[in-house]
Amino acid sequence: SDQRCYRMAQGCLKFLKYTMCAANFLCFICGVVVLGFGVYMMVNFKMAALTPNLAKFNVANMLVISGIVITCVSFLGFLGALKENRCLLLTFFLLLFLLMLVELTAACFLLMYESKIGELVTVDLNEGLINARNNPVNSTDVMNEWDLLQEKLDCCGVNNVTDWGTTIPESCCLDGCNSRKYRLKGCLITLQNFFEDNFLNTGVSVIALCIIEV
Repeated sequence: SDQRCYRMAQGCLKFLKYTMCAANFLCFICGVVVLGFGVYMMVNFKMAALTPNLAKFNVANMLVISGIVITCVSFLGFLGALKENRCLLLTFFLLLFLLMLVELTAACFLLMYESKIGELVTVDLNEGLINARNNPVNSTDVMNEWDLLQEKLDCCGVNNVTDWGTTIPESCCLDGCNSRKYRLKGCLITLQNFFEDNFLNTGVSVIALCIIEV
């Protein structure tokens, strides 16, 4: 009877061990995704001239740092569970607790200031479009960033092509501007969807995994 209980206890410990390994592996993958998304934004979305207010938040750098921290912490948990090392596991749970506090604080901050951030982006895009449309010679950086944004996200203007008036840039046109075939979606809603699909979903997944592990 005692031997049977011992075997059951060992079986439960093994199950917990491999469950924790699997959860940390998934968390590691999420960290790599966040890191990759941050690097992708740093390389492809240099929009400091177009969205100066958003640039103050340094979203790409924050994503890279978050990705590195999540990856390192989850790897520590995976290694600690696999080796059954008490010191590694204690360090992992301490770091995991701190990481959860930071993530929850960031999530609350985003929820509290979501509309404010949206307003700042809207103001930046409208001002950038007006500058690029009215002063094309003096706003080369802004125009270049508009071209990059519109080509990468397949959008045109803040709300639609009519925002550009009569000076429609080539990046808004699908088959050359002579064809009068323009990108239909506005860049504001496209940017919002882009962040929701790539950033918020990943963040929610990481927080959910952290809660499951704890």
